[in-house]
Amino acid sequence: MPDQNPGNGVSLSMTPYTGPWTKVEAGHLLRRTMFGPTNQQMLDAVTNGMAATVTALLQIPAIAVPVAFHPDETIAAFGSSWVDSVYPTDPVAAQTVETARLMSLGGWAMDRINSEQLTIAEKMCLFWQNHFAANASLDSRATYDYHMLIRTHALGNFRQFVKDMTINPNMLLFLNGATNTLYSPNENYARELLELFTIGKGPQIGPGDYTNYKEEDVAAAAKIMTGFLVDGLRSDTVTDVTAVFTPILHDTSTKTLSSHFGGATVPDNGANEYADFIDIIFQQDEVANFICRKLYRYFVNYDLTANVESTVIAEMANTLIASNYEVLPVLQELLSSEHFYDISVRGALIKGPLDMLYSMLNGTESAPAFDLATDYEMQLNMYWLADTMGQAYASPPSVAGWPAYYQEPSFSKLWVNATHIKTRFDVSSWMSIYGGIPVNGNNWELDALTFLDNLSDPSVAATVIDDICDVFTPKDVDAVQKLILKAILTNSLPDFEWTLQYNDYLANLGNTAFSDPVKLRVQLVLARLFQMPEFHTI
Repeated sequence: MPDQNPGNGVSLSMTPYTGPWTKVEAGHLLRRTMFGPTNQQMLDAVTNGMAATVTALLQIPAIAVPVAFHPDETIAAFGSSWVDSVYPTDPVAAQTVETARLMSLGGWAMDRINSEQLTIAEKMCLFWQNHFAANASLDSRATYDYHMLIRTHALGNFRQFVKDMTINPNMLLFLNGATNTLYSPNENYARELLELFTIGKGPQIGPGDYTNYKEEDVAAAAKIMTGFLVDGLRSDTVTDVTAVFTPILHDTSTKTLSSHFGGATVPDNGANEYADFIDIIFQQDEVANFICRKLYRYFVNYDLTANVESTVIAEMANTLIASNYEVLPVLQELLSSEHFYDISVRGALIKGPLDMLYSMLNGTESAPAFDLATDYEMQLNMYWLADTMGQAYASPPSVAGWPAYYQEPSFSKLWVNATHIKTRFDVSSWMSIYGGIPVNGNNWELDALTFLDNLSDPSVAATVIDDICDVFTPKDVDAVQKLILKAILTNSLPDFEWTLQYNDYLANLGNTAFSDPVKLRVQLVLARLFQMPEFHTI
């Protein structure tokens, strides 16, 4: 395989990266795999080296369950988990409880992002949520199970993931699988399974023929997957929601697939027939190409050139097939490759709303630490802010996911349209210098002092600016911009005045007469940086 694209000098090599390993390269890796690294995490990555850092990132840690925090949760006790609880008998009361549980899920999801450590877990969960796009069901227990299924399979076997998602109650409800019966076949899930979840359409080459499958395959798939119902929805006695196979509702005929699947037949196999069909789909190499393209566009660059397709995607797909569709080896290869660290892909993507918000928060080590109800409410405010900017977690606009991940030619540029860019600026200013998020008499703002104290040398103005730019921007900020930021930090005084000011603050910890002026200077720098185009790329 050629190492270079002679047309533009971009490295297409998938061999392990052996170039310089500095904060620049470490920051690129961490920003692409996390929702905002800290300065110390970047320094640790430099010390530990690329290979050890990639290995550390590719793990999925255990997480806490969502808990009851809202007064409308009348079943589970405050602070306890509701995921195995029943619902009230009265439908109106049950809906009230459901609303409280949805708010708990929203706060839980945002807290997971805000409290992530050195792990790709949350970025992978968002990737798969976009891939297997499904909104919340009528029962938050099913919605919770859907998100935990995503987390369980985040770096696991893609084929098994597809099988498990096919009979996941939340997905069965979302794409009408629970109403797909012998007597009334429903093609919704069958169509998305082929078009969006596994093999993709490909160019249309004839009536009802999309290169990779035909309409007759959709019809056959719908029959194959008949017979699954969902039990336990909002039950006042059953503590979970389950998929139940009902033989009398299943089409027992032998189904024949099109020439794209070699004319394969799928005989009746009851509750396991859907898995037989998925195994046939996965015999097609295009499945590996399809999912690898999506991984590439999410982690590397939306610009899928012919050279990238024939080299990078081809090699990723080969690795996926050779690994029996295990996702982890593919990401291990990609995140360790020469191509991933090529200068051309740094800053090539626009941050999505969640990335933009939590890169500010996580990068400055800012998390709410008040009481349970206040913290959940604050995270919910972040949820709604992301929604306002076009990305409501757990609620993609369609089964295709968010347009910024698939809509050509703009892709991630869609995040910064005329409406959303103003909101981004307003939110960043509010979090930096205008008090942050107010809830229950408390304010959640960026923790400017903790952020400053944990930089490489907080008493040296130029080093402070260098570190801030390292944390928040993927490419070098030019010298003029850095001078402007330093002038903001020092209030246009000589650099030694900042050193004196910072040292006075250290000598008088707890005295706001010394800490507030230092805090304000850092807040003003961050507010200015967050308005710069460089911050909004990743």
